[in-house]
Amino acid sequence: MKTCFTRSPQEPAPRGRFRRALRTRRTALAVALTTVVGITGAAVLTGTLPYWGHRSPGTPAPGTPAPGPSAGTSGTAPSPGAPGIGDPLMPLDGNGGYTVRHYTLAFDWRAPRTPFDASTTISATATQALSRFDLDFAGNTLHSVTVDGVPATAVRHDDELVITPAKPIPHGGTFTVRVAYTADPTQRRHRDDAIQDYGWVPTPDGTVLYPQPNGAKMIFPSNDHPSLRAPVTFRITTPPGLSAVANGRLVERVRRPGGRVRWTYDSEQPVAAQLVQVAIGKFTFVDSTGPRGLPVRDAVPDGLVTDTQVYRSLSAEHLAWLERRLGPYPFRRYGVLVGDTDLPVALETQSLSVVPRADLLGDRVDAERNLVHELTHQWTGDSVAIRQWSDLWLSEGHARFYERLYSATHGGDSMEAAMRTAYEQHDQWRQDAGAPAEPTEPALFKQMRYDGSALVLYALREKVGEQTFERIEQSWVTKYRGRAAGTRDFVTLASKVTGEDLKPFLTPWLYGARTPPMPGHPDWQVDPVQD
Repeated sequence: MKTCFTRSPQEPAPRGRFRRALRTRRTALAVALTTVVGITGAAVLTGTLPYWGHRSPGTPAPGTPAPGPSAGTSGTAPSPGAPGIGDPLMPLDGNGGYTVRHYTLAFDWRAPRTPFDASTTISATATQALSRFDLDFAGNTLHSVTVDGVPATAVRHDDELVITPAKPIPHGGTFTVRVAYTADPTQRRHRDDAIQDYGWVPTPDGTVLYPQPNGAKMIFPSNDHPSLRAPVTFRITTPPGLSAVANGRLVERVRRPGGRVRWTYDSEQPVAAQLVQVAIGKFTFVDSTGPRGLPVRDAVPDGLVTDTQVYRSLSAEHLAWLERRLGPYPFRRYGVLVGDTDLPVALETQSLSVVPRADLLGDRVDAERNLVHELTHQWTGDSVAIRQWSDLWLSEGHARFYERLYSATHGGDSMEAAMRTAYEQHDQWRQDAGAPAEPTEPALFKQMRYDGSALVLYALREKVGEQTFERIEQSWVTKYRGRAAGTRDFVTLASKVTGEDLKPFLTPWLYGARTPPMPGHPDWQVDPVQD
């Protein structure tokens, strides 16, 4: 993800604030159990379940997976799945007790800013004996919830949908959850960092999705954490004259009664919820090819096809340039989705990067920076997912590094000049937003995770040399292709490639309160920190 930045400082939030907030969210179970409301085919409990506080045996601690039966043990009593996977920055992102094997999203789109019928079907496998489990889901009108076709009890608790099946689910058991609801395409939230608005973002004739960082729950019930991925099937029905776009391959387009059209897409590979894309509007599809015949399909609002063509046609060149540095493109197809919105944010939704129209109608240097940035994310952030949110520097830092490296030989500032500027501001960024690998949640997408993190990679390259650095990079995206990896993994791999323990060098860069000296540049100075 990339956008323009301001340098306005933001006070980091106290680290314990989120845990304290979570501990206050509890009421008596008896209150929840007495508030039973019928909804179409399912019972819904309204109220708050006692996730933590004084816990009975077998109840998970906050932010930790609920314990499952040990290997070789049978008959362990079912217990609740944890309401989050315990990410230190966003403890309730994701859920414990199961893994998702597949999502099917069905959207019956009607008109811009107009609620419509939707359903999500989730195939999953229990990783413990489950008495109940959570889905990340917020802000839509719920109609019914079933587990394996049987009505289930469901409780809305803030951004969690807590589901109690009619029968407990055994450890290792597969099950299918179907949630029917009314989707609200006006729902979005705001962050005071590079993300800005996220969730459903309206366009003149439809919508485009910005789920990052954890806005997928406003769009569909999910297991929403960047380390958690599953294949997705999209079934999107549109009115006459509108098209639907989604991640992956268009499988089928079928006429429906009244001239409506059902579009079916297959993501082809597992995708994280924050990287899911569904766009609806009056689109023209523009097909081309990349290296080795890679299918490239752009989705462009009808009135922007000609004016954006020059910059969009650079995708093949950008792909070839990045493949020389990072190895083969990791997915089966690629494309640019032109965002017909005033939101000045690009986004790396998997295999289909969103680039705002303004970027493609403006200066070529800026346009290419955004295009290369989001394309780099297909390797680092999409294919190699981050293990937890504090590892975001690996995703955004790599994207900014290669964006800057490309731009340096295509009309932009030199790499050295860009990195020197970042070095001068690095102590200020550390104070305002945390060290590269130690962010606070409100400052997660501040500039430290972009140029500030690219500077860490630049420092590593200056220390080990360009050839060794390129071997580190190609080893990184090859070893962890299709997997989640974190900061410790990167340091370990870099040390193995170089034959040198790089932890003493990288630790102060990633976690220190002050910026270390830049190898090979003893004259570089850090600006004084301003309170």
